Amino acid sequence: MLSIREYAPGDLEEILGLFYGTVHSVNAKDYSPEELDAWAGGNEDSEKWNMSLLSHLSLVAEFEGNIVGFGDIAPDGYLDRLYVRGDFQSRGAGTALCRELERRSGCARIYAHVSITARSFFERLGYKTARECGAKRNGLILKNYLMEKFISRR
Repeated sequence: MLSIREYAPGDLEEILGLFYGTVHSVNAKDYSPEELDAWAGGNEDSEKWNMSLLSHLSLVAEFEGNIVGFGDIAPDGYLDRLYVRGDFQSRGAGTALCRELERRSGCARIYAHVSITARSFFERLGYKTARECGAKRNGLILKNYLMEKFISRR
């Protein structure tokens, strides 16, 4: 059974491994090996990641005691990260994480910079493309999209 809980600093090592593995497996169909290394080089700044996750609403998806996904959203509605382990794609973890982040954020507008790979996932959740963008990582420009969703808060 999938469960969603809040992030704890003890999750960081597993999350960083999940991030690297997901980028290098799931996104390999849309980005070159050089782009994947620029995006997730395996040497992420642990302290910076932990501080960012602690300053946002950060959630973890677990299945049978293992982290299978994570996501975080800033107070202004910026969905900063949403990653699901490659072998756990299309099993509802990403949808559950995204919906819970949207719900708990209380924001009327949720927006994110979304990879080529994730664009169709976000479209299925009701996000619309605002524009094509490029994220600069280690001297490379990685194509992505600014997507947004407006949520009625009655």
